[in-house]
Order: sequence, then C-alpha cells, then structure tokens
Amino acid sequence: MMRSRSFAAVVFFPLLLLAATLVAICSGADRLTPDLPLLLDDGASSLVSAGGRFRLGFFSPNGSGNRYVGVWYNRIPVRAVVWIANRGLPVTASFGNLSMTSNGTLVLVDGSTSAVVWSTASLAPALVNPVAQLLDDGNFVVREDDEPDSFAWQSFDFPTDTFIPGMILGQRKMRTGRIIDIKMTSWKNDIDPAPGLYSFGLDVQGDSQLFLWSGTQPHWRAGPWNGRWLSGVPEVRDRSDGLVDFDVEPTQVTYLPNNKSPAILRWVVNNTGHLQLIVWMEALQVWNAIWYVPKDLCDSVSSCGPNGYCRPSSSPRCACLQGFHPRNPRNWELLDGSDGCVRTTTLACQNGTDGFWTQSGTKLPDTARATVNASLSLEQCRELCLRNCSCRAYAASNISDSGSGCIIWTTDLTDITVYEGGLGQDLYVKLAAVDLASEPSPKHSLRKYMVVMIVILPLTILFLACVAYFIWRKKRSLHRTENEEEKNLELPLFDLSTIRDATNNFSVDNKLGEGGFGPVYKGKLEDDREIAVKRLSNTSTQGAAEFKNEVTLIAKLQHRNLVRLLGCCIQGGERMLIYEYMANGSLDAILFDELQGALLDWTKRYNIILGIARGLLYLHHDSRLRIIHRDLKASNVLLDKEMNPKISDFGMARIFGGEESEANTKRVVGTYGYMAPEYVMDGMFSVKSDVYSFGVLILEIITGQKNRGQSHSKLQLNLLGHIWMMWKQGKCLDLVDKNAGRSFSEDEVLRCAKIGLLCVQESPIDRPTISSVLTMLGSIDNISLIPEPKQPGFFSSTDSYVNSAMPDLHSQSTERESFTELEGR
Repeated sequence: MMRSRSFAAVVFFPLLLLAATLVAICSGADRLTPDLPLLLDDGASSLVSAGGRFRLGFFSPNGSGNRYVGVWYNRIPVRAVVWIANRGLPVTASFGNLSMTSNGTLVLVDGSTSAVVWSTASLAPALVNPVAQLLDDGNFVVREDDEPDSFAWQSFDFPTDTFIPGMILGQRKMRTGRIIDIKMTSWKNDIDPAPGLYSFGLDVQGDSQLFLWSGTQPHWRAGPWNGRWLSGVPEVRDRSDGLVDFDVEPTQVTYLPNNKSPAILRWVVNNTGHLQLIVWMEALQVWNAIWYVPKDLCDSVSSCGPNGYCRPSSSPRCACLQGFHPRNPRNWELLDGSDGCVRTTTLACQNGTDGFWTQSGTKLPDTARATVNASLSLEQCRELCLRNCSCRAYAASNISDSGSGCIIWTTDLTDITVYEGGLGQDLYVKLAAVDLASEPSPKHSLRKYMVVMIVILPLTILFLACVAYFIWRKKRSLHRTENEEEKNLELPLFDLSTIRDATNNFSVDNKLGEGGFGPVYKGKLEDDREIAVKRLSNTSTQGAAEFKNEVTLIAKLQHRNLVRLLGCCIQGGERMLIYEYMANGSLDAILFDELQGALLDWTKRYNIILGIARGLLYLHHDSRLRIIHRDLKASNVLLDKEMNPKISDFGMARIFGGEESEANTKRVVGTYGYMAPEYVMDGMFSVKSDVYSFGVLILEIITGQKNRGQSHSKLQLNLLGHIWMMWKQGKCLDLVDKNAGRSFSEDEVLRCAKIGLLCVQESPIDRPTISSVLTMLGSIDNISLIPEPKQPGFFSSTDSYVNSAMPDLHSQSTERESFTELEGR
C-alpha cells in the first residue's frame, strides 16, 4: 500500500501542478514565469492585465487559420490587436506554447514542428529571477521579479501597426547597449500581419520630424514640432485640445496618456498607406477613424517640387514661392509641378541688398538637412541668415509663449504646403532685392519713378496707339488665334467645310444625340471612314478650358478601351471634336432599353465590365500621366460593332503626375448617382472616385437598371441599397437582368456583384484599386477569397446623401470602422 501511495504521489503531483498552472493562466493571471507557460488551446489560455484593460493570448485574423500571440483590448467586443509577437512567422498548428526560460528569454514554439517561431533571445540581458507581465497600459514586459519599474525587454519597443498611450517613436538605448529605431509598420494585408509596405516613425536628422514611409520612400511628412503643433498637422493645435498629447524630444516622441478623457484612442498605419487616429465609440459599438493622412495631393511629399508650394483648396494646386519661377513650364502647364521652381534673381549676398519674403500659413519645408539653434531670437536668426551666403530661409522653431530658437535652411526648400484659415506658420524666404514685394527704400522709389518715366510711359502710349490697329485687325486676329490653338493642340485638323460635307451640313438625320456640351453627329469622310462629330453649342457647359483639356488628354491616350480621337476643328468660331464612329452607340441606350437590352447577353456584359476596367487601369496606372475621369457613367461608355466598350468624354478629366492620386475642388462636376460620397460632400476626388463610379456601372450592367431616379423596394432604396440588402440575404442572383439570358455563369455574376459592392463602399480607403479589381475579376478562383463588402456610401433613393457611417447590425466583421474626417479647431 505504501508503495502504491508513493507511486500515486509521483504521478499526480505534476498533473496537479500543471492543472493549477492552466487554471491560473485561463483565469486571467497577468504574468508568465519559467514555471507558468501560456498554452495554445483554441484561445482559452490568456493573460489579463491587473486592471482588466488588456488581454494577451493566441488569436487568428479573420479569414486566416494561422495563429499569433498578440495583445488586444479586453473589454471591447470588436477585437483590435495592438501588438503581435510573431507577426512574420505564424503558428500553423492547433497547439503551441509561449514560455519563459530560466534566464528570462521568451520563446514561442509551434507545436506541430517544435520549431521556435519567435524569441527575445538576442534582445534582452539574462535575468536571475525573471517574470513576464502584461501591464494595464498594454505593455508586455520582462523584468526581475523584485524590480517592477525596470524592464529588460518590453513590447512597446517593437510596435506592429498600432501606437497607444505610453509608447514612443524614435530611438531608444536598450539595457544591452543596443540602440533601436522604434517604428510602426502596417500589416501586409487584412489577414496577414507580416510587416507591410508602410511604416511610421521619427527621422532624427536635422530637426526631428515624423514620417510615413512607403518602403524607403517618404509618403507623408508630419513636419517638425513647433511647441504647439506638428508643422504638417496644424488642425490639431495645442495640448489644450485634450484629444491627444505628446512629449517631443530630439530623438523620441512619446504618446502621453490622457487621464482627463475616457476616450480609447489608437493610431494605426494601415496597408493602404494611411495613418489613422481611431476612437472606440461605445454607443455604436464601432471603431471610428476621426482623422487620417494623407488626405489630399498636398499631403504627398514634395508634390510641387523644390521651392514650390502646394495649395489644398486651389486649382492649379502648385505655385512657386515669391522670387521663383517654374523649372519646367511645359509640365507646369500640364499640372505636373514635380520639377519645382528655380530662383528668378541670384542672391547678392554680401552687398546687403538681399531681404526676406514672409510666406504665411505654411507647413515648414523638410528639415532633414536644416539646422536648429534653440537659443537665438527670431531677429538674431534673421541677421545670421543674411550673413550666411548659403542660407535660403529661416523660421521659428518654437512658437509657444515661452519658446525661442529658429530653423535655418541652406538647401532647396521642399515639401511646402500653404494653408488657409489662419493655420500654419511664417516662413521667411531669402530673396534678391528686385524680387521683394515689400515697400522700397527712398533710393529705390526714385529708381522706380525713373523707370516709369523712361520705360513704362512710352510703352503705355505705344499700347494706346496699337489699340486701334488691333480693333481694325480683329477678324484676322481671331483667325490667327484659331491657328495658334490648332498648333498647340497637336492634332490632325479638319476644315469646317470637310465636316459640313461629312455630316450633310449637320443634318438632323445625322444627329446621334445631344448632351450638356452640345449635339453629336454621324459623318462620313471622302475616304469612307465613319466619324462622330461632337459640336460644342454656344450654350455648352463645356467651355474652352474643358475643350482643350479633352483634346490634350485624348490626343495622348492610346488604348483599345478608350475612344480614339481622330482630330478636331477650330474654325469660324466652331469647336468640334472628331472621333471614331461607334456603331452601337452608348451603353445606356442599349442597357436600359427593354427591347435593345436583349442584345447584351451575360457574356457580352461580362466582357464590357472587363473592358471598362482595363481602360480605367490604363488611365490610372499605365499611361504616362495618371488621369482621373470624374464622369464615368453608362452614357460615356461607347460600344463598337463587336460590342467592345470604349470610355469617352474626357472634358472633366484631371491629370496627375508622379505619385499623386487625389485632389479636391470647389467645382463639383459629374452625374449624380455615379459620384462618390467624398466628391459630392467635400469636393475630394481621386482614383477611388472613379472606382466608385465603376462599381455603380457594374451593378447597373448586372441588373439592367439605373441607380438613380427610381426606388427598388418598400424601403425606398436606390439600386445600390437594394443590391446590398439582397446580397446580405443571399438573393443577388434574383436581380440579374432578364435580358442577360438564363445561361449566365452564377459564379461570374456573384463575383461581379461582390466587386461592385466593394467599389461603392463609403470610405475610399475601403475601395479596391482598379488593378485589384482586375485581379479579382480574373485571377482569384475562389470567390470567398475576395473581401466582404461594407454598406454602400449612398444607400437611399429618397435621400442620395444618407451617411452610412451608422453601424451595420448584421455585419459579421470583427473590426468595423466607419470614417469621419476631423475638422480643424
């Protein structure tokens, strides 16, 4: 009996110890020790911080079977992971463990292979009595058991894509003596937390500034801290705002906890290249993005080149600083300002005539190669810059009440934005005296008076004498102007008489239709080529600027899915565009007609969707300049005799250069029903605006119904809302146009419907790019691998501007985020 009891003790005591360990871990203990590992058991084993705010355990991203060790908010039902240990190498088995060695090294093991997938072995010194603890600020730390405030290793030093209070960005010296650069890095995609393309951190060169990078290239720059705000984020001013608070040092930026506000906030770098400030909204049970960058083209780093500046609310958006002119005037006229500006007059330097032009309201230029002197007054800085022949500009480095010091630039001034409404700060640009717009000295006044008397007055008399001459030559001048326009347009030119003959003198019988810009006529040239002539009427909403824009654009575009411009006619006061003739007219004339709709079976409709997508891909990515159409709709898609689609009507299109992808405008043009929410509401347009219009087109092509002008259910839903409701009910196939025939591919229809809904999501960030759309249309075999769409932006037929930021109570997403832009204070 004694032997039997001894045997039982030997066997059951370790089991009892293991059971006690599991009970401790599963019950929410906040620490690991060498004797207390964390076991992968379908998420049951986890640590919970002492105050209950954060949980650490194994998890799988939505749509992925891989397992990761991470930290997330414990009391929020919509899980938001703020840190991941093994983001680059997941646990692929259904079992594994996170344990601590006797010297304090954390080790994560994949149970199927016994391979170590993550470890802190090279990152922390050896400890005697180690413990790993999840703190209530979300930091997972390794320390000596009796040293609660001294960490040998901490998760805050190795962020993933999230920045929460208590974390720093910048450089830190670890206890091993190693200096690390702490950055946030985006996920690779929505289901893979491996390091992605975008990162956010502190560049400590010159005057330290925060950057968002795309790979190794700057993507967005927050600018230096000026004592009250980050230079590139003037809308979030002063620490008194109470929303966020930072402690800024030369090599570190610390996100300070805000004990006065109950709001739960986090900064996230997402895989689309945006930095977002996200808040948990308890009443709606959603994470809501209240601020984000980049939000417009001026947020792109150095979008207007050296010595140029960007104006978010103006068109054209690029301008040269006072005393500078465009380096490449031709590109500048085409709205490509990336070459920047050059100085008009060389600085005199030592003769004392140079001065400073005050550019107000700026996001200060890139300070990576600037120098900072914290002890100088602004006047002392001015004198120093005047004496230094290399100095290009200066500005205050600290504009707080007790601040002093200045920044001096000795290289070209890059990445400048000029804000309106009292935002931004003053930049003092060094110029030669002749380029200054300030009041001249008496000596200069006398010189100016002499110039007026000797030069300008005779020129004025000459001008008045020429007025009569120009009036007399008015008709000839008009003819000359037309010839100049023809020369500048660089297109084949047609005589007015040729076009009159081709269209039978613009006969009503030859009229194909009429839009807001004027009528379109069918014609036939002497060589039997059929043409379509777009003739601008005198009351046309397309003026000279739009006409030239369309000609300039289409003349340089060559793609099988874009309408081909054969030439133009500018003669006798007429403005006409001559296109290749499309035998089947516009898509809307066939698609929405009960009888003609039968010409479009499903195969033709699918090919039309593909063709439009390929044409958009060329505009957005493959042409020399990125082009946003801004008026993509069924009537602007023409069909040739084989029903191949060709995108037409580029009068409202905009050209972007380089990495530009979005802009805003005070003049919103387009067609309601196809226009994206951000464009209608805020004048913001981008490649994602075209994607929205394309999504509407896809859904119209599937159903044969218009999005706007009719209700599709008792709920007064427009087409987008109706398809969305049917999609959630699994009844999307019921909406296929009866004219498409009965032999359609169900997989293709569902694929197109899902892609269409993805394209019309409210937030442009959520919408796919057109290249992703083509991949989903043709290269993804399993439709379940295509992301699930969120509710469309415009949802109701009675109110086309319903904001769909309200939570979708039926959504199965684990992390729903609506999108609201933070207004400046």
